[in-house]
Amino acid sequence: MSDEVEPGFVRVRLDLSYDGAEFSGWAKQPGGRRTVQGEIEDALRTVTRSEETHELTVAGRTDAGVHARGQVAHVDLPAEVWAAHADKLLRRLAGRLPKDVRVWQVSEAPYGFNARFSAVWRRYAYRVTDHHGGVDPLLRSHVLWHDWELDVDAMNEASRPLLGEHDFAAYCKRREGATTIRTLQRLSWERGADGIITATVRADAFCHNMVRSLVGAMLFVGDGHRPPDWPGKVLAAGVRDSAVHVVRPHGLTLEEVGYPADELLMARNQEARNKRTLPGGGCC
Repeated sequence: MSDEVEPGFVRVRLDLSYDGAEFSGWAKQPGGRRTVQGEIEDALRTVTRSEETHELTVAGRTDAGVHARGQVAHVDLPAEVWAAHADKLLRRLAGRLPKDVRVWQVSEAPYGFNARFSAVWRRYAYRVTDHHGGVDPLLRSHVLWHDWELDVDAMNEASRPLLGEHDFAAYCKRREGATTIRTLQRLSWERGADGIITATVRADAFCHNMVRSLVGAMLFVGDGHRPPDWPGKVLAAGVRDSAVHVVRPHGLTLEEVGYPADELLMARNQEARNKRTLPGGGCC
């Protein structure tokens, strides 16, 4: 599938962040719900004085309540619009966007760049505290309170068997025609000096609810409700386990998206569109 930019257009990369608390997720929705995509597209249309809306493509769609510190999107703008507004676009967006979403960088994208399909990994962080007193009020929108003491070593032990390429159907909400095969590159837990435990989760891509389901399973291990080998057994079973809870979204933040060198962008773009299967297995 070709991803060539149409003649007369320029592909523009946007690096952005947002507090997801008041958004119904990234993607535009019917019914007037407030979304990150909707706010940015409206702002772009206003500051460039465009009659039409130029649609954004994002590296990773986030659910309602999920935050982003290092989100990436692209938009194809008419060349004359980009030429007229490029130098002032960032400042004008800052003046037009609401305070819970910011665009930090606007740049002409290199050949082959696609915010979604050129990405080679996404890194999320999930933050939780088991402090008996609860969550610091200043962090309540970004940290989950778990009312049981957590064993970080047990959670790290349980995480290791899930690394690598697997079918994560047991940890994903299935979508018709979509694969649940992913390569989990990192799943680790660390308790900070402030007592907050941060899960770092990195993969080539994530299926729906995957991160929050993984976190939910590991919390059950950390608080002693399940043994460390339980998450691996759930993965191997390949079906959703009712004991795997999808934790609340507010503890989750998209921290960073990784891309290859410019000369590899188009190849990655095309490769990522291929539906994957596991060796020796049928399509999921």
